[in-house]
Amino acid sequence: MNPARYVGRFAPSPTGPLHFGSLVAAVASFLDARAAAGCWLVRMEDLDRPRCEAGAADTILRQLEAYGLLWDGDVLYQSRRDDAYAAALDALRARGAVYPCACTRSQLAQAPRNAEGEILYPGTCRNGLPPGAIPRAWRVRVPDSDVGFHDRIHGDLRQNLAHDVGDFIVRRADGLFAYQLAVVVDDAFQGITHVVRGADLLWNTPRQIYLQGRLGLATPVYAHVPLITNAAGQKLSKQTLAPPLPAAGQGAVLAAALAVLGQRPPPALEDAAPAELLAWAGAHWRIESVPLRPAIANPAA
Repeated sequence: MNPARYVGRFAPSPTGPLHFGSLVAAVASFLDARAAAGCWLVRMEDLDRPRCEAGAADTILRQLEAYGLLWDGDVLYQSRRDDAYAAALDALRARGAVYPCACTRSQLAQAPRNAEGEILYPGTCRNGLPPGAIPRAWRVRVPDSDVGFHDRIHGDLRQNLAHDVGDFIVRRADGLFAYQLAVVVDDAFQGITHVVRGADLLWNTPRQIYLQGRLGLATPVYAHVPLITNAAGQKLSKQTLAPPLPAAGQGAVLAAALAVLGQRPPPALEDAAPAELLAWAGAHWRIESVPLRPAIANPAA
């Protein structure tokens, strides 16, 4: 694959069907790729097997097709790539970049939390396991320094991993590999040059950039689109009972997604089919028009 070519991706977790919030993220990544005459891939982030719903991956693919979001190449499934993640963990171990951790959830229950509500790891096992402790997970040893990046929507951002995150997990106590490691390995494997995704993942980016550096991998260009919330201000998700995308009237729902992204189709396209709407949107896509703030919208209800 030509390394200069734009390669984007949409990477849903198959914990249920797509809802309006996930459609907005898919549309943004699809249009950004198509506007650049690039490649748009789909990756199923079915890494967390216990949370995945039987049949959800196929449902998601059929939903993407119904909304005109046709991907390039084969779908990549994270559940089939444990060997690649194990190799990356071995490489981090060889560099002294990770260490085993024996801490349990109950032991960390009183640990401080960061602005995103995540546990700020206190470094209990950083200098070695306590006597008699059994290793459970693997953590990355992060530096007390800033990781900076430019987001195409949010501008220049910085985060100090030691102060704001702490040493984070790359292999969980249940033996599953963590999202932060898998996404970095898979973005490199698929040659991803541009990542357009939801703003709930914005502050995952410094961790991923740090891992990319430790593994000698390229860093994509990032853009994080606003979240869609319900009337209570909660992000649309399976946990907040967001309804699945409707199986009819896709054009109207797609037009609503474009409007949320600051891309308003002309009135003449109000009743257009998805393919026609996406053709217009691809020709007129401007990521500069995407707003920063979350939108309260749920036309799929």
